[in-house]
Amino acid sequence: MDSRNNGIEKLTIATVGGESTDAGERKHPSNGEASGGRGNARGGRGGRRARPFENWVYAVLFVLFDIIIVAILQWGVTQSGTRVQLASPLVGLWGVISKMWTNLNFVFVLNLLLVGIIYLIVLMLINRFWIATPIMLAVSIIIAVAERSKVEIRYEVILPSDLNFLGSDTGSLLSFLPSGSGTFIAMAVVVVLAFVALFLYLNRIDARKGRMVAPGNKGLGAVLRILLIMLPGLFFCFYAIQVSTVGSWANSFSSAMGDIPSMWDSVYDAQRNGPVVSFIRQLNPKIMDMPSNYSEATMQAIAKKYTTEATSINATRKQSMTDSTVVYILSESFSDPSRVPGLSINKDPMPNVRSIKEHTTSGYMLSSGYGGGTANLEYMGLTGLSMANFDSSLTSPYQQLVPGEAWTPTINRLWGGSVNSLAFHPYEPSMYSRAGNYKKFGFSHFYSLEGKDVISHRRKIDNSPYVSDASAYQSAYEEMSSTKRNQFVQIITMQNHMPYHSWYKNNEFKVHSTTSSQLGSDETESIETYAKGMEYTDTATRTFLDQLDALDKPVTVVFYGDHLPGIYSTAGEDSGNSLALHLTDYFIWSNKASASHDQSDANSEYSSPNFFSAQAAQHMNAKVSPFLAFLTELHGKISAMEPPVVNKIQGWSRIPAGQSIYLDAQGHPMSSSDFDKTTKQLMADYRLIQYDITAGNGYLKNTGFMDIAK
Repeated sequence: MDSRNNGIEKLTIATVGGESTDAGERKHPSNGEASGGRGNARGGRGGRRARPFENWVYAVLFVLFDIIIVAILQWGVTQSGTRVQLASPLVGLWGVISKMWTNLNFVFVLNLLLVGIIYLIVLMLINRFWIATPIMLAVSIIIAVAERSKVEIRYEVILPSDLNFLGSDTGSLLSFLPSGSGTFIAMAVVVVLAFVALFLYLNRIDARKGRMVAPGNKGLGAVLRILLIMLPGLFFCFYAIQVSTVGSWANSFSSAMGDIPSMWDSVYDAQRNGPVVSFIRQLNPKIMDMPSNYSEATMQAIAKKYTTEATSINATRKQSMTDSTVVYILSESFSDPSRVPGLSINKDPMPNVRSIKEHTTSGYMLSSGYGGGTANLEYMGLTGLSMANFDSSLTSPYQQLVPGEAWTPTINRLWGGSVNSLAFHPYEPSMYSRAGNYKKFGFSHFYSLEGKDVISHRRKIDNSPYVSDASAYQSAYEEMSSTKRNQFVQIITMQNHMPYHSWYKNNEFKVHSTTSSQLGSDETESIETYAKGMEYTDTATRTFLDQLDALDKPVTVVFYGDHLPGIYSTAGEDSGNSLALHLTDYFIWSNKASASHDQSDANSEYSSPNFFSAQAAQHMNAKVSPFLAFLTELHGKISAMEPPVVNKIQGWSRIPAGQSIYLDAQGHPMSSSDFDKTTKQLMADYRLIQYDITAGNGYLKNTGFMDIAK
């Protein structure tokens, strides 16, 4: 019987040894085929016979092109500008590769694995190596060009929320392209065409034509291809779904491979961990567990309950918050160094703020961060929501939550149109994705060091790399004083950001330890430099308030330090200092044109930023919304609340084991198991409210829950 007709056909795949030929193909072609040079058996120049590539060649080429694709994507996020990087150095491809043997960090291999899975799936779908590979390379080049363009123009990588551009907002893709990008794009097109030409040639000299699974037994071949699509695809999907969830196998696997999230800077995060890993990590963050009684009826009942509470509170209040300008000042790392255990300083660095605090609503703010986590405190202040309610997997709402939210109620929206909401931050607008988030929050202008709204004053003090607080205040004051409209103004300063390296001339501050543990030279230098910066902030803040005092319109200021600087390594060695290292200074102050000038709130000794909006309303004797009524009632039971805290710079695995921190009015820790019935119900309502706004169906949106009655 002719072996070509015996019904037994060969199945070949790149990972199986042996020479690959199409089923039924003759090993020795006919004379016509041999002389024609157009069949599978002949090819190349001069009638040279085409031979099928061996399986090991395909395997080597697969790994090689997988590496090339990852390298192309890494190039897309490698920005080589001269930006100040907040201790976030430029990390290029070699840095990601070399740390495999310098730090035993294999995040490069993790990126190869994830890209390789996609590559394999495309290969199995198309079943032609010389077609699938250039498609993968072309797509990677397109992504890298778009990524690099966005990094150049916005210093921000492509985020999952940018996928909206592929739908109804396609035109916004053009905003990623910097001026003069035509040559850049043309070069990318040339590279793509060069790859296409290369693969056309390889396809010509490969008698196998790049087939990964030969068409012998069609049923078996189809099953094999389906398995090689489904099994890696399932791994990829489950990884993407779970990698953001702390404690999941995917999160543990990613961490073991070297993934160290750096959520404060999306570009550095992509450089450090690879753009594929950093992108996938943000696809499906776990926000909160759904409360068991969550439903539309439950949320309607909550809205009704706190509408009644708001009516009761408003019966004794005469003012409206929006009849004043309200200024939120997040003062970078502002906290009293004299309160740090075991530390003595020769001079008071904050006499003005200390005096202000004595005559107005003020106290200590419990911070969830130490040396970092600024945007989380900022988020809580603007939204009234607490990080303590979120799942520990949600490390940074500004990156993981806000960009995808359909409803983002923030305190500034009470002032009506976006023209009445302004934000100032004398640094890069891309940090913590602020530029996009402030737009989503309803701010008309976000003044920073880059973009269309460049902050007007940018003076630095001596050798400091950061814009001074005096300049940030002056920029905001000029905008505020130029209109009679009442506004909401957000100021995030940068002057006292780490690191601290003897920036200031004639620094008279001296610090020493009061315990047996002596301070190291680096710690001493950092604390003394920081203390001098505090003094500059203290003076600038007093000057700013004096300017506001002279305005003929009412202004209320909410001032707070976001966290302590991460420089107290000696004090941090004692876990008993945790609470002290997480208490910053805050005050709520009103100018002379305000009815609440010199007003003080008795229940203000301790707070957390989620309560600031309700406290501001109370300080101003202003009417409240049902939501602010709820926060007012909760603050009467719990003075401050934050996730568990640690004595080290905020990591982005975020929260260690342990319960959230709750403080009573005297600053004493409270156990949630000891809450009375009313407090437990308030906390249950809080979780329902926060879930509905951030992860639920938004049932409260149309109930007037956030609106203040006229």
